[in-house]
Order: sequence, then structure tokens, then C-alpha cells
Amino acid sequence: MYNLSEKSNFVDQIKVFCKSGHGGAGSKHFMRTKFNPMAGPDGGDGGRGAHIIMRGNKNLWTLLHLRYHKNILAENGESGSGNNSSGRSGKDIYIEVPLGTIAFDEATGEKQAEILEDGQEIILMRGGRGGLGNARFATPTNQAPEHAQPGEPGEEGFVILELKVLADVGLVGFPNAGKSTLLSVITAAKPKIADYAFTTLNPQLGMVSYRNSTSFCVADLPGIIEGAAEGRGLGHRFLRHIERNSILLFVIPADSKHHREEFDILLNELKEYNEDMLQKDFVIGISKADMLDEELRAAIADELPHEIPHVFFSSVTQQGLPELKDLLWKVLHQATV
Repeated sequence: MYNLSEKSNFVDQIKVFCKSGHGGAGSKHFMRTKFNPMAGPDGGDGGRGAHIIMRGNKNLWTLLHLRYHKNILAENGESGSGNNSSGRSGKDIYIEVPLGTIAFDEATGEKQAEILEDGQEIILMRGGRGGLGNARFATPTNQAPEHAQPGEPGEEGFVILELKVLADVGLVGFPNAGKSTLLSVITAAKPKIADYAFTTLNPQLGMVSYRNSTSFCVADLPGIIEGAAEGRGLGHRFLRHIERNSILLFVIPADSKHHREEFDILLNELKEYNEDMLQKDFVIGISKADMLDEELRAAIADELPHEIPHVFFSSVTQQGLPELKDLLWKVLHQATV
């Protein structure tokens, strides 16, 4: 089983301790002047404690930058003072995260926030309100109130940040199905490619240039093995990334002994993990098709589910790649085609 290296540059889940700021205390102060030693209460309000805010950043692809910032402590609000001076609010802390990041409360498992857009901001933990100064409590019958409010405490707790890759098309298949080679040919991405299982250990993203200056995003995801839904191999770490993809392209190599069986195993792993995945649009791509003649193509096509569109392609000879792009674009925009 692959064990994620501590030195990996791709981090898709991390636990951080967050504590927002305590509100500043209100001031209990009375004005004293030379000619009016009992001029009345003038205690100002305390400042608000700092919030901890998640903010989407389209230039980030990993949570790696948070690895060495696992304790995020926000600033307290300042206390109020005399002359009706309010305390300064704490300076909010912004946690920059990639698009597709979800925050969960570790104690309850409840989803707290989800970032989907660049610049989107969601308050993860609110700072405590500042207390009111005694000037706020003056009334005609109580012109010299002796009390002011303390500031309210902030919030604290452990938060799980989890990244689910955002892409239009996710490449799904067993290890060595040819997904990384396909991505390297149709996009500018340069994934690691070699002839052994789990060459792709982390999601790789690339943009496919299409006609009329349009494009769509493709993610090469770590290969599924049978039992992934139970956590075998890369297990859940892989499967959560495909929840975001609009289309799943099942890549099955032409030299597979049982094409339909391979597709059924892949489909079952998705179903076991999350049955909602079966509502996505599917496309089947038979890779390494340069080794097939027309008779073998027809035999393989007859094996495949007839309700799911398929295409034969070869990343090496680039045969069938224009047809593959056309099919993916059509399925992506089928609601408007």
C-alpha cells in the first residue's frame, strides 16, 4: 500500500487548530475635569476579536502551505478606554485555500465552509464581540453606572481542511491504463509517466484547448484498484477527488483481457464509495487503440454498455484524439447542444 510521503508537494487534507480573538472589555471610566470632577461616565466599548476567514485562491492547488501553520491564533480586541474611546478590533486572519476546499469541524464532522470561487470569503470562526463601556448604561435614573461589559470569548477548535479537485473531466481507470500519457498529450501538463502501478500518486490538472479559443479542465487521478471504496490502495484519498468532476472518462486499455469487467469493477468502486456518483455523465475511452484492427474494435465495442458513449484513441499516434475532445465537449455542454 502506498504511504503518503511527508515530503509530498501535494497535500489534500490537513488538520489545523483555530482560535478566533476574544472581544475587548468595555471601559468603566468617569470623566474628571478641573471644573467638573463628576462629569459623568465616558467608558468606551471594547473592540471585536479577530475573525478567522477562509478565502479562495485560484493560484493554489494544494494545502501544503498550511503544513507549518497548524495553530492559527487570531488577535484579541483591545479594551475600551476613557473619553468614549473604543478599543481597536483584532486584525482578521485569512486562510488562503485552493478552490474546492471544504472545512469540517473535527468534533462533530459538520461541514463549516466550502470554497468554490476565487476570492470567495467565509468566516470559519467568529471573533468575540467587544463589551460595552459604562457610558452605554447611563440613564436619567442611573447617571453614574459602575459597570461595563467584559468582551465575549472567541471560538476555538480543530478544523479538518479537505481539498476536492475541481475539474470538468476526471480520468478514471486502473493503474497503467494510460491516463497520464493522455493528459500529457492533450494538455500542457507534464505528469510523471512510467510503466508501474501508481505512477500518479497525486491529482494532475491540465487545460485542453478546444475550438474557437475555448477550453476545459481535465484531472488525471490516481488509479483505482478493486477495494478502493474500502480504503485499499489510495482508497478514499483518490475517490473524494472525483466527486467534483462533471464527467468521468473511464480509460480502459485495449490490451485488457476483459474490457467490460474492468468497467464494471470501476463503476462498482464509485457506487460503493458514493452512490450519487452514478448520476454523473460517463464516457468510455479505449486507450492504446493503435494496436487494434477493425475486427477487434468491433468486438470490444460490442462488450461495452451501449448506453454510454465510447471512443477509441491512441496517445502515442494521436489517433482518435480529436474525436475524444469532440465527445467530451459535447457531453459537457449537452444541456445546451
